[in-house]
Parts: sequence; C-alpha cells; structure tokens
Amino acid sequence: MDHTFLQSTLRELQVIQRSPRFWATFITIVLIFALTGPYGTLDRLMPGARLGYWLALHAMAWFLAIVFSVVAEILLRRQIASMFARMMIGSVAAALPIGFGITFVDFTFFGTLPTVSDSLRQSLGSIPLCALFCILTYLTMHRQIATVTARTNLAETKTISASVPEIRPPTPQPPILLRLKPENRGTLVRLTVRDHYTEVVTTRGRELILLRFSDALMEIGNIEGIRLHRSHWVAVDQVAGLKRGNGKLFVVARDGTEMPVSRSYTDAVRRRFG
Repeated sequence: MDHTFLQSTLRELQVIQRSPRFWATFITIVLIFALTGPYGTLDRLMPGARLGYWLALHAMAWFLAIVFSVVAEILLRRQIASMFARMMIGSVAAALPIGFGITFVDFTFFGTLPTVSDSLRQSLGSIPLCALFCILTYLTMHRQIATVTARTNLAETKTISASVPEIRPPTPQPPILLRLKPENRGTLVRLTVRDHYTEVVTTRGRELILLRFSDALMEIGNIEGIRLHRSHWVAVDQVAGLKRGNGKLFVVARDGTEMPVSRSYTDAVRRRFG
C-alpha cells in the first residue's frame, strides 16, 4: 500500500486513541449495555460475564467500524467532499465483518455454533449500530481529524517542495475550509453566526456549517483576521474601510458587505484600520 496512505491512517487512528472524550463515550455505552442487559443477556449472563460480553463485543465492533471509517475518510477525499459522508460509508461497510465478529463472541460466551447465515443476519442488524458509531466518533473527533488532515497536507506539501524545488506548492488550506464543498473553498473572507450554524464566506461562495463560532475561529489557521462582534469575524486583507451610520461603526468588506462593530471591539478595530 501507499506509504503516505498508511501514515495518514495511523495518524487519524492515533488521534482517536488519545481522545479522552472518545474513551468516555465508549465506556459509558458499554456500561449502559452491561447494566440493562439487552438481547436477553440480563437473564443469560451473570453481571461479571455480562460486562465481559458487552466489552468484548463493543471493542470488536468499534475497532472495525473506526478502522473502516478512517480508511474510507482518507480514500474518498477526492470523490466526496463531506467528511461525515466518507466516514459513514466506511462505518456501514464494516457491518459485514462485524456480523461475523458478533457470532464469534456469541460462540465464546454461549457456545452457539456460528453459521454463515447467522453471521450475515448479524451483519444486517449491525448497520444501525455502525451508523451510531460513526455519528458518535464524528461528533467527538471531527475537529481533531480535520486538524490532522491539514497538518498531513502541509507535510506532503513540504515534501513535494523539497523534492521538486522548481514547483511552488499551493498553501495548505486551514481546517475550516476543508469542511466546505470543494467549489466553495476560496480565500476566507468572513465568518458570521447564523442560529446554531456558522456561515463561512469565501471568495468563491458561502456555506453554513454546523459548528460553534468559537470553534470556527480556532480553525482559521494562520489567516490574519479581527473579531468585530460576538457574531462577526473578518479577514484583514478583505477589509475595504470603515463607515459610520446611526451612531454605529461598521466595517465594509471588499464585496460591499457592511458588518457592525460592537463597543467592546471598537477600539481594536479603529487602531487596526484607522
């Protein structure tokens, strides 16, 4: 396999492995299953054995689902823009081996001889569980994975630059742009709060992403910008000037958009733009 692909896969798996939030989620779900004893395990297994059963089953299932989702996330980047969609495809594909893994765990704990039909039936029933794994992993880890992806792209760009000095590689995009559809990934202009979403405006378009404004500001990379308001941020090189109206200060972007400046940011804006 391609060496770069293996490195990228290992990096993303290490990010998940080192996440306290991920392990807290995993342990919580295992305990819920062990205490409630679904699928007849409450009557068939003693508490200790029940905990061991669900720990073994979830460890196997989560491992396969995560490996498949990470591999798909890397392999399908050029074909599918959405990180969540890429991870979901891989996670659902993991349902097939997970079904065979479940029958093996059942054989270990209950002595039930596995058959191919039983395994395939378990695989079909595992699809909703795999989708849940993907959702939980994405909600807890997507920002970290996006950051690792950006760093990987930067490392690859440096490698290309060193091996082919006459070719000037493109500047790696900040993590927030990787969340956008490819056709919208232009130069970052501004960020604006829209209910529970953050509107990302670039020179190539605009898009709403489900991300807190504070988290969005952490993903702008090295782009020089300034906060204007609790709901507005703008890149410095996209500012055309200042404007006053009705006793309020506004920053005017190059595209003509006027953004209000709150009192707490007025002094900083005036010092920066005069």
